[in-house]
Amino acid sequence: MLKKVFCISLLSIGVLGFSQKKWTIQECVDYAIKNNLQIQAQAYNKDVQAKNLEMAKKEYLPSVSGTINNNVNFGQTLVGTSSIRNDSYYNGANVGASVLVYNNGRLEKTIRKTGFDVEASLQDIETIKNNIALQIAQQYLNVMLNREIKKISESAMDNAQKLYERAKITTDVGTTAQTVLAEATASLAREKQNVKTAQINVDKALFAMAQLLQLPDYRTFDVVDIPVPDELVPQIESVEDVINTAYQNQPVVKAAETRIKAAEAQTEVVKTNFYPTISATAGIGSFYNNLLNKNTLGYSVDAAGNPIAITERNFAQQYSDNFGQQLSLSANIPIFNKGITKLQVEQTKINEVIAKNNLEQQKFQLKQDIQQAQFNADSNYEVYIAAVEAERSTKLALDFAEKSYEAGRSTIYDINIARNNYANAQGSVAQAKYNYLFSIKVLDFYAGRGINL
Repeated sequence: MLKKVFCISLLSIGVLGFSQKKWTIQECVDYAIKNNLQIQAQAYNKDVQAKNLEMAKKEYLPSVSGTINNNVNFGQTLVGTSSIRNDSYYNGANVGASVLVYNNGRLEKTIRKTGFDVEASLQDIETIKNNIALQIAQQYLNVMLNREIKKISESAMDNAQKLYERAKITTDVGTTAQTVLAEATASLAREKQNVKTAQINVDKALFAMAQLLQLPDYRTFDVVDIPVPDELVPQIESVEDVINTAYQNQPVVKAAETRIKAAEAQTEVVKTNFYPTISATAGIGSFYNNLLNKNTLGYSVDAAGNPIAITERNFAQQYSDNFGQQLSLSANIPIFNKGITKLQVEQTKINEVIAKNNLEQQKFQLKQDIQQAQFNADSNYEVYIAAVEAERSTKLALDFAEKSYEAGRSTIYDINIARNNYANAQGSVAQAKYNYLFSIKVLDFYAGRGINL
C-alpha cells in the first residue's frame, strides 16, 4: 500500500512539474523550428535536391550491366532455294561497361547547377525559420502585453475594492447616501469584469502561441515573463544601413541570388547538346548452341580413311571456346534536331531573366518591409511618448480627485471617472510600448541581430 502511494506521489509531482513548466522565447523558437510542418516539407524538398546532386556526381562512374539470352527455335529454315530442319537452343551471356568520355563538360556543369539548387533549398528553409521566429516574437510580446493589462485591471479592482469598503462604512453610519454605496458596488463589479476579460485575453494569447507552435496540448502551456524597460529610447539606426545589411544577410535574397546562378548553369548544360558525345564501351561474353534434332555436326576421316563423326561440344566446352571481348569508341555528332536545342537555350535564357527579376522583387519587398518597420518604430515611439504624457496627466487628475473626495468636495462618480481615465491611459502606454518593442525587434532581425527578447 505504501509503495502504491509513493508511486502515485511521484507521478503527481511529475505531472505538476510538467504543468508548471514555462517556455522561454528561445525554447519556443527551437521547438517550432524542429516541429513545424512547413519547415519539414521544405526539408524534404532539400533532401530531394541533395539526392539529385548525388546522382549527378555518380554520372562520372561507368555503367555496368549484364545480359543473358535464351532462344529456342523449332521447324524449318530457308537455305538457298530449299529448307532444312532447324531445331536449336541458344544460350548467351555478356557483361558490358559504358563510360562517357567527352560531352563538353556536361557532367561537371550539371553538378554545379544541382549544387546551386541544394543551396537555394537551404536558404528557403532559413527563410521559413526566420518568418516563424518573427511570428513567435510577436505573439510572445502579445502575451506579455495582455499580462500587463491584466495587472493594470487588478490594480484598478483593488482600488475599487477599497473604495467600496469605505463607501460601505460611511453609508452604514449615515455619512453618505445609499447611492454612493450603489455606485461603489457597480464600480467594483465592472473592475472584476475587466479583470476576468483581461485573464481571458491572456489565455487567448497563450492559446494562439500554442497553436503557432503546433503543440498537442495547449492547456498546460505557459511562457516566462521577460523584463521590459520602464522607459524606452528612440531608434536611431539608419534605415539605409539596415537595408544594406539585409541585402547581404537575409536568406530570401541569398536564395534568389543562388537561383540566378542555377539558371545560368542550366543554360551551360543545355549548350552542351550542340557538341558531340563520345562514349567508350567494353564487354566480355560467350555463348552455347545446341542442335536439338541431332548432335552430329558432320564427319571427318582419320589417317586410315575411316569416317569419324563430329559431335557437338558440351556446355562448358562451348563457353570456354566461344569466350570473347569487345572494345568500342563511339561518337554521337548532333547535325539537325529541328532547332530544339537552340530553342531550349533561348528558354533557359528566359529563365535567367525571370530569376534576376525575382531577385529584384525580393529586394524591393525587403526594402518595403524594412521601411515599414522603421516607420512603425518611429510612429510607435511617438505614440508611446504621448501615451506616457497622458498617463502622467491622468494620474495627477486621479490624485486630485481622491484628495477632493476625501475632503468631501467631489463625488464617487468623479473619482470613478478619473480612475477609468488613468486605467485607460495605462493600457495605452502598455499597448504603445509593446508595439514599439516589436518594431525594434523587426529592425534587429533585418539588421542580422536575431530575435532576442
